Amino acid sequence: MGLKKKPVHDAGFIPANKINKTTRPEKRIKIQDLNLPNPVKKFYMDSGITYLYPPQSDAIDAGLLEGKNIVAAIPTASGKTLLAEFVMLQSVLDETKKGKALYIVPLRALATEKYDRFLGFEAIKKRDGRAVSTGIATGDFDSRDEWLGNFDIIVATSEKVDSLLRNSSHWMHEITVVIADEVHLIDSPDRGPTLEIVLAKLMKQKPQIIALSATIGNAWEVAKWLTAELVLSEWRPIGLKEGVFFGSAINFGDRSQRHVREFHKDSAISLVADTIKEGGQCLVFESSRKNSEGMAGRLGVSISNLLDHDAKEKLHVLAAQVRETSEVDTAKKLAMCVENGSAFHHAGLISEQRKLIEGGFRNGIIKVISSTPTLAAGLNLPARRVIIKGYRRYDVNFGQVPIPVLEYKQMAGRAGRPGLDPYGESVLVAKTYDELDELMKQYVLAGAENIWSKLGSENALRTHILSIIVTGFARNMNELMEFIRATFYSTQQEPWSLKIVINNIISFLVEKEMIIQKEGLFATRLGEMVSRLYIDPLSASLLVEGMKKIDEKEIDYNELTLLHLLATTPDMRQLYLRSNDYNWLGDFIMDHHTEFLHIPPQFKVDYEWFLSQVKTACVMLDWINEKKEEDMVKKFGIGEGDIRALSETTLWLVHSMAQLGEFQKRRSAGKARELEKRVEYGASPELLDLIQIRGIGRVRARKLFDSGIKDMEALRISEPAKVAKIIGTKVAIRVLKQIGTTPPEEEQRKLQDFG
Repeated sequence: MGLKKKPVHDAGFIPANKINKTTRPEKRIKIQDLNLPNPVKKFYMDSGITYLYPPQSDAIDAGLLEGKNIVAAIPTASGKTLLAEFVMLQSVLDETKKGKALYIVPLRALATEKYDRFLGFEAIKKRDGRAVSTGIATGDFDSRDEWLGNFDIIVATSEKVDSLLRNSSHWMHEITVVIADEVHLIDSPDRGPTLEIVLAKLMKQKPQIIALSATIGNAWEVAKWLTAELVLSEWRPIGLKEGVFFGSAINFGDRSQRHVREFHKDSAISLVADTIKEGGQCLVFESSRKNSEGMAGRLGVSISNLLDHDAKEKLHVLAAQVRETSEVDTAKKLAMCVENGSAFHHAGLISEQRKLIEGGFRNGIIKVISSTPTLAAGLNLPARRVIIKGYRRYDVNFGQVPIPVLEYKQMAGRAGRPGLDPYGESVLVAKTYDELDELMKQYVLAGAENIWSKLGSENALRTHILSIIVTGFARNMNELMEFIRATFYSTQQEPWSLKIVINNIISFLVEKEMIIQKEGLFATRLGEMVSRLYIDPLSASLLVEGMKKIDEKEIDYNELTLLHLLATTPDMRQLYLRSNDYNWLGDFIMDHHTEFLHIPPQFKVDYEWFLSQVKTACVMLDWINEKKEEDMVKKFGIGEGDIRALSETTLWLVHSMAQLGEFQKRRSAGKARELEKRVEYGASPELLDLIQIRGIGRVRARKLFDSGIKDMEALRISEPAKVAKIIGTKVAIRVLKQIGTTPPEEEQRKLQDFG
């Protein structure tokens, strides 16, 4: 028997239009009155920005343009980035000293978004006539990237900045301004320690630091750490109403209420349809990939008839582009959703698909995206209404747990598109009256939690202690503890509480011959290499010992041996085991038992980890043996985007293995170097020559090879018509031009017959 719904009016809510609000007068500073170079002021005024928002005015009053460090904890869409831009451009155009700005972001996608935005600064000319230039760095972790020194503004992930510091890039000493975007991610166990250490290192150079975040509980503590002025505000250019849907109405935190007509038995679909009918767009946050895909499919079927002919035409074109990205079923499923005006978005998609979906939503073509919470963590994709359907997340230790308030606020903050929406709404969905009450207290009316340093664990500190010693930030234990005092951890807790952890790490690094502790702390050549390669010293130790074992025991190793060795490292994220994985993995291990360096007994706890490692290695084994991605997705239960992400991690680790192997003269080093190329391109050894040509991927290279065109030289002397027949006309013309055998125009016309 279903639960009888209690009338929502009992909750004491009153209609929204009956509430009177008083607002304090807003301070509005004109752009033309700012202490900025004239070309900068002209740039903003020409782009239509003539006044500052109140939180921006507060930052100016706090000393933003007077060189003071600032922590700006203000809502999404309230103009945080503009504050960073002012400071960066002021420094870059400063005629008294050479300025260079570093913009640190947590995610690659966010780096690209900011980079594209900052490219617009080319319209601003410096005194020498050169345009303000922007560079981006997110890639190789063992490169100095000295070329980045040619740019005025550099956008980079915190991991890349850490790597540049370890590799002693000369231009890093020229940094005068550091922007830390999404600084609340110091609270993340994965990314937090790196961001914290990077900021602690950069603070030694005394640049101006601007830390940006949505509202956090203890922003004052971050400001104290950075010796910064704090700008706190809840002002938004678009009003945000947060509420919970129950019964037939959204019940808002200000005790107002909004009735929503039932369009579908699923409340979330009714909420989306209501928004689309008003001319708005929606984001729906689900707890898992499977749920987000299912919701996007149901939404598409339900809202399709709300779209006009013109919208459907545009969606048809976009869906065709999505289909072209991949042969995998997920791409077909995504394209079907797009045809109907909806889409799903998660880390299992490849970057081309994510870009098409994001672009389609920004252009207003796609009406609703159903996403996992990853979308809220960085990308600027606002919508009129945000629906948080899944507010619980699976935790491997505790099962389904409620998300933190900080994460909820990140999602809610996406509601309201400046210039497009009259308001923004964030809506949680409750099934019972008690759940309505609980969600109202737990999220809508709650403040964000405090953020905490995650530097206290051995795993987090191990890699950073080595880099602090290698880069000369600390040459003995006293200096090391002095450095730790400059971290956010020491703002919150006594640094001596880390002494035991640090001593354990020092002992480990000495034992593994990465540092020498004798009248100080000194890195060995091995330690320097490990730090430059940007891998966990424990990963390096496992790789070094594994390659040594191969030599000493004369093991008949192969690609599987090396891939499994890589999968044992803490830098490799292990794949989850599904119930149907145990049987085939057991058979696989039995068939290949001589190819593993070590197989733990089945009754030991380690065996479960071993199975997960073998599954991870098998994904990459299939990848380098050119198995179809569609088959891999079904076999391993992962997304195409996961395969790409795993191949990137494997490429980084196998490169490190090859470097360490060559340094220590191990016989497996050559095999590791070949494996590096195969992982990069996902191909067998015989395709490596062809596959390096831009535009020829693993599939086209295999087609050419099987047709008798086995290398670049053979391709060069082949008949253009034959090449076009194999890989398509447009690709053939591009490829032949690239290798210097451009077909004449008459030949190109003939080639069209093969298109």
